[in-house]
Amino acid sequence: MSQIHALSDDQVGQELRKMTAFIKQEANEKAHEISIKADEEFAIEKSKLVRQEMDAIDSTYAKKFKQAQMSQQIARSTVSNKTRLRVLGARQALLDDIFEAAQQRLGDAAKDKKRYQAVLTGLILEGFYALNEPELQVRARKADYEIVKKAIEEAEKDYKDKTGKDIQGTLDEENPVVEGSAGGVVIIGTGGKIDIDNTFEARLGLLREGALPAMREALFGKNPNRKFFD
Repeated sequence: MSQIHALSDDQVGQELRKMTAFIKQEANEKAHEISIKADEEFAIEKSKLVRQEMDAIDSTYAKKFKQAQMSQQIARSTVSNKTRLRVLGARQALLDDIFEAAQQRLGDAAKDKKRYQAVLTGLILEGFYALNEPELQVRARKADYEIVKKAIEEAEKDYKDKTGKDIQGTLDEENPVVEGSAGGVVIIGTGGKIDIDNTFEARLGLLREGALPAMREALFGKNPNRKFFD
């Protein structure tokens, strides 16, 4: 039989110290592993948070930049529209002034009686051609009755010469052109159902409608935004 020898106190102490040193080493290694893992996890989490914050900053910057662009575009558009409206307003005011000046000078055409009679003849003849009826009425200012009668006679002769047909124009003295008119005549046909307003005011209105585009182009140049033309 083998004999079992009891350990001495020194041997027990040595064994305990070995075991204690081993346990400490294991604990230190484990603690080191835990520390490394914790550092790695911290670094990962930190990187994740940094990326999230950077993405948030980028998103906020992009949003603010887009808003700034939109605000700038709106501001430019507003300024452009206001400028355009001012320009259009100034142009329209100039055109209004031109026609207002023409309106004020309409009466000058009736001062030269010989020339005025020729104008009246042309206006009456125009109505004769347009209505093409054998009998027509002519309305005029009371002050123009005598000169209009002469103009009617001349228009009747011109109409006969040009068309070979007779026509009779009668001055409607019961219904004169409204007071304040600068001159001209109104030709009535079809029993009073159709009239051609050839007063100076009406002709100026037609001129304003018809000549306005040409006047705009002459005064301000062609509109680069206009795509279609008459």
